[in-house]
Amino acid sequence: MTPHLVLSWGDWFDLFAHYLMLSLMSVGGAISTTAEMHRYLVEQHHWLTAAQFSQSIALAQAAPGPNVLFVALMGWQVGLNTGSTAAAALGVAVTMGGILLPSTVLTFVAAQWGQRNRHLRGVRAFKQGMAPLVIGLLFSTSFILGAAGGVPQRDWPLWLLSLAAGLLLWRTNIHVLWVLATGALLGALLLV
Repeated sequence: MTPHLVLSWGDWFDLFAHYLMLSLMSVGGAISTTAEMHRYLVEQHHWLTAAQFSQSIALAQAAPGPNVLFVALMGWQVGLNTGSTAAAALGVAVTMGGILLPSTVLTFVAAQWGQRNRHLRGVRAFKQGMAPLVIGLLFSTSFILGAAGGVPQRDWPLWLLSLAAGLLLWRTNIHVLWVLATGALLGALLLV
């Protein structure tokens, strides 16, 4: 556990502002910005440990509900690291408000405009051009999560499994839940 942090109101505002910015970068969903969240929360400010960061993502991904719950858990953990449950609730409000507000407004406005102008060549080109960006952001996320256990070079079975799962999902009609179940089984058997 991190020793008790002392966060000023300026720190809370900076955290909110950072998540506002991340919201506008989260083209593939909030999970695509985890590399930047890791840099900010773990490496730059030391508000979370690497283990707390990874555990927040793992717990949120395992729980039913929206994918973005990991952001709430990170805010909760930052607040708990100050030693206060009230600060934990504030952390949830700050991170969730920051990540949801801009992207929600932008998505609403852009979707209305895109629907009205779907026939335009530029709109179609934009949609096609965003795919490589989203894939790159998700790849950076997989690298951060894959390296959380230690040295990435020792985790080659995990990387191989990830590559195989990606290719399988891309080239077949197999349901993603079967792939997830297989990965969970391999993890439970300590094969990856």
